[in-house]
Amino acid sequence: MKYFIWILVLMVMIFSFVPDFALAQNLGDWKNMLDDTAGSNGAGYDTEVDSVEPMIATIIRFALSFLGVIFLVLAIYGGFLWMTARGNESQIEKAKSLLTAAIVGMIIVVASYALSAFVIENLTKSTLDF
Repeated sequence: MKYFIWILVLMVMIFSFVPDFALAQNLGDWKNMLDDTAGSNGAGYDTEVDSVEPMIATIIRFALSFLGVIFLVLAIYGGFLWMTARGNESQIEKAKSLLTAAIVGMIIVVASYALSAFVIENLTKSTLDF
């Protein structure tokens, strides 16, 4: 079962970080095509990044969201272990410890997200003078 979790995490990472596997064709210069779609020719969004803070915020939010998905999978797996224990005390204790770890991890992820959002918001306000 340990290998199943590692394989699942590895597959999620591969399909999350390597989107080229899913492409049916080579898109070539995809950055310019996205800029054309979002820019003045398309939706009218500004595609230029003025500072580093929005990019850092995006990276932090992505990482914390990924951790949240991992903890959700662990919580579902712990619940599955508990429901299929059939009175086996060692499996119930394993499920309880896994659920406890998942809940503590979720609390840590939510607290770190709140802290990073607070710090980045105040850093952006103080440096850009909004």
